[in-house]
Amino acid sequence: MNLILRTCLLAVFICCAVDAASRAENLQAGINVRDFGASGDGKTLDTQPINKAIDAAARSGGGTVYFPAGTYATHSIHLKSNISLYIDQGATILAADPVPNGAGYDPAEPNEHDKFQDFGHSHWQNSLIWGIGLENVSILGPGTIYGKGLTKNVPRPGQGNKAIALKLCRNVILRDFTILYGGHFGILATGVDNLTIDNLKIDTNRDGMDIDCCRNVRITNCTVNSPWDDGICLKSSYALGFARATENVTIANCQVSGFDRGTLINGTYQKNEAGMVPDRQGPTGRIKFGTEANGGFKNITITNCLFQYCRGLALETVDGGVLEDVAISNMVMKDLTNSPIFLRLGARMRGPAGTPPGKLRRVSISNLVAYNADSHFSSIIAGIPGNDIEDIKLSNIRIYYRPIDSPLVQIQTAVPEFSKDYPEPQRFGVMPSYGFFIRHVRNIEMNNVEISYMGEETRPAMILEDVKGISLNNFKAQTPAGRPVVVHRGTRDISIFPVGSIPKDKIRKEAQPATVPDPVPRRGQS
Repeated sequence: MNLILRTCLLAVFICCAVDAASRAENLQAGINVRDFGASGDGKTLDTQPINKAIDAAARSGGGTVYFPAGTYATHSIHLKSNISLYIDQGATILAADPVPNGAGYDPAEPNEHDKFQDFGHSHWQNSLIWGIGLENVSILGPGTIYGKGLTKNVPRPGQGNKAIALKLCRNVILRDFTILYGGHFGILATGVDNLTIDNLKIDTNRDGMDIDCCRNVRITNCTVNSPWDDGICLKSSYALGFARATENVTIANCQVSGFDRGTLINGTYQKNEAGMVPDRQGPTGRIKFGTEANGGFKNITITNCLFQYCRGLALETVDGGVLEDVAISNMVMKDLTNSPIFLRLGARMRGPAGTPPGKLRRVSISNLVAYNADSHFSSIIAGIPGNDIEDIKLSNIRIYYRPIDSPLVQIQTAVPEFSKDYPEPQRFGVMPSYGFFIRHVRNIEMNNVEISYMGEETRPAMILEDVKGISLNNFKAQTPAGRPVVVHRGTRDISIFPVGSIPKDKIRKEAQPATVPDPVPRRGQS
């Protein structure tokens, strides 16, 4: 028996060795950038050899362009159809610094529609690796893309501000590599169909990945650390010159966080850079829809994801797009820096004149646990007057809020609408309820939802304003002595089950608060 077992194990070992050798041989049989003069010493500019290798592969109908171990300093790399870049273990594509005469990265191409979204969303060629109008493209391998020479801001001539930028492409695979310091965007994909992003580690300056106006997208097994901006961000901007929905998207088995830049990759997970975030409101690092939302978001699932030391889940449509048919499940959140759940329908309306406000409807969030969430902003579900959020279901949710950190904090009694403002929880100020603030919503159901606070609290658990139909099924909330569980204003059709589970003296009806004028809208992050 031992002989048979040893024979089987030997056969498996030989097969694995042959397979690995065959794989290595196939890679070597592709186009090796060193054969075109790339030095890989981290000092010599390898831009021309890399692009020559890609051109040679494209002329022969496609294939793999291979980066063996080494550091390849380069400016803009031009992707082509039917090309795979393979970054091997020990290989780094290094974004080189611009040269003193202003040369370097490709200039940003003109875009007559760039007034409707920030500069970074409107241009693709000013990037380390970019492609427009391509098909059958992949970037693979366990190596690293290091955006050392990229800027996180609007670039000057010769600068690049994105690690990977793709526009109007299809059949794209991004798998297994690491992005360290990706500039303004680690990945910007605009109008890309059939996009697979798998097993990436991104530890970066601003947004980890922006999936904009894309269809049929799968994002799996990714870890994104982005303290200064959003981690995994779906957008639907007007950058293509027309409104196009981001739709048919799955996000699964991912982690997002807001630790200091670089400390995810080196394993130290530091927390010292919060004050350097562009909006000065603490680390970002979350999963978010928006802010750009001209085309809307449709048919999206998010499951099995972990949030650590970052902001919470944000679903926003404020530029006229429709956000609908979204299912989110199995979320774990810890040490959140603002609202665990933020659903916002607004009317900022950055887009062509005459576009009506959008819709936010048919969203289900289930099996979510959040621990040590910031109670300053509670969880917010807010439409605008005359345009309700519709058909929301929250199920099996447990949120533990930490208390307000100072007795001097001003708790609001009346919350401005901020209809035209940038959508971010802290723009509303410190909320008058610690758990949920729900306004301008039609048909919301909360099943097995439980909220509590860790420390002192003076506010009610939940405030409802202009809510038309809410079911509270097995809703539990820790409540300060003498305070109601639920305060409702201008709300009708409240259903509570089991009957009496929230005592009548813990449900308070109040008059609508006086209208608070909205301040001048602020632009903020994108």
